[in-house]
Amino acid sequence: MKIFKVILNRVPRPLLIKLSYVVRPFIAFYLKGNNYTDPIDNKSFRKFLPYGYEIQRQNVLSPSTLSLERHRLLWLYLTNETNFFTSKKKVLHMAPEQCFLSRFKKLNHEYITADLDSPIAYVKADIVNLPFNDNSFDVIFCNHVLEHIQDDTKAMKELFRVMKKGGMGVFQVPQDLNRDVTFEDNSITDPKERAKIFGQYDHVRVYGRDYFDKLRSVGFKVEEVNYSQKISSELSSRYRLMEGELLPVVFKN
Repeated sequence: MKIFKVILNRVPRPLLIKLSYVVRPFIAFYLKGNNYTDPIDNKSFRKFLPYGYEIQRQNVLSPSTLSLERHRLLWLYLTNETNFFTSKKKVLHMAPEQCFLSRFKKLNHEYITADLDSPIAYVKADIVNLPFNDNSFDVIFCNHVLEHIQDDTKAMKELFRVMKKGGMGVFQVPQDLNRDVTFEDNSITDPKERAKIFGQYDHVRVYGRDYFDKLRSVGFKVEEVNYSQKISSELSSRYRLMEGELLPVVFKN
């Protein structure tokens, strides 16, 4: 549906976030069914919504939580492979996703959200100059943020600085696994050109497989987790997951 592409590219993201809270219940009610299930809230639908700023992916956006494939994969990983939902932690969530925000708030964590522009983040903070002490957080989520940041190395160093020793994080980015080396060109500033080349009007690079090594270069231990391999093809289809997507799970030793 072209209308969704137009909305994504024309409506400023902060306003889009606010509007989504209003329209989401109506869309979820309209699309109720039994073909696909969002594992985050276990609600089922006859179809999911399309999503994409440049190339639209069909049947990927959950009408109830507004989760995408990457959110649902992360939820399953955290649920089945970590103690995130059962052990109290101090958590930093950069640019918090709507599908997680209210659920993470209810957990027994010291939960801090931060972003420069998001209307749903509690702390207004620039990722390249975070207002937190060294070694502050047990867990850090920073998903689909770094591709927006000109100096992503400085941002990674800041995330490393504020993570506690023994801490972990998940730093998802749009990643072309067929590309060995990240592509960026700071001379590309036109939003339409950025959308064509980087996939979104406010992205400044396309990460390749070297993304993991860049995280390692600032000090993180990195696991390239192909968690979708552990999920049956039947469930993967029902949850609308992306086959072969890798979770960048980082640790600070």
